[in-house]
Amino acid sequence: MAASDGEYRCFVGGLAWVTDDSSLEHAFSAYGEIVESKIINDRETGRSRGFGFVTFREEKAMRDAIEGMNGQPLDGRNITVNEAQNRLFGKPVFVMRLK
Repeated sequence: MAASDGEYRCFVGGLAWVTDDSSLEHAFSAYGEIVESKIINDRETGRSRGFGFVTFREEKAMRDAIEGMNGQPLDGRNITVNEAQNRLFGKPVFVMRLK
């Protein structure tokens, strides 16, 4: 699923507290050109929430990264890597049912 035109995003879960944007990018850079790597931090504490995203320029790079990194260790923890799901305007999408 494209994050935007020409960008493909992976969700990375199960990250260690010590993993930062730079080490996340370094771990995934072997699979292709990275547009962005981002660890999600708690708003109040500033501490990692244990997940992040890696955005690739090419779909093949994203798919190779998912296959190559899912279940592998990173900074002492086995990580989960999946294709990220888009969110509408950065917020969860709610569907209303009409009777």
